[in-house]
Amino acid sequence: MISTHDFAPEVVVTLSGCTKEDAGVVFEVLRRNFASDRADDDVPQDIVEGHPTVWTGTFEVVPPISPGPSPGPEPLHAAVTAEVQGGYWAVDRLREALDSAFRVTDEGMAAGDQEKDVQLRLESGGAQPVG
Repeated sequence: MISTHDFAPEVVVTLSGCTKEDAGVVFEVLRRNFASDRADDDVPQDIVEGHPTVWTGTFEVVPPISPGPSPGPEPLHAAVTAEVQGGYWAVDRLREALDSAFRVTDEGMAAGDQEKDVQLRLESGGAQPVG
């Protein structure tokens, strides 16, 4: 049994190195699985055209997670860098949601007592159904 003391439910996701369209695809995948501080109609925008932009969202990962059917792989125009920070349990659950939609590669991790910060590379071609 998981108690509320075993995890911090909020995970902060920061996306960079991508287009606003790809950031929107990633946030949509996460919103399908978790409550977010981003409204459904809140789509990423470029603040200054031609300059790098970083998008951030906070997602509440609370047990029990009863995900619906996985939508399958999601298309991205190019690789997206995602910085994911939160409690160990919550970051792992959020990673599972990303794995269902994208090919995810670990780029690095910093671990603390109660939180971890993981850098991921997301690309088109998530987990394929077995069978």
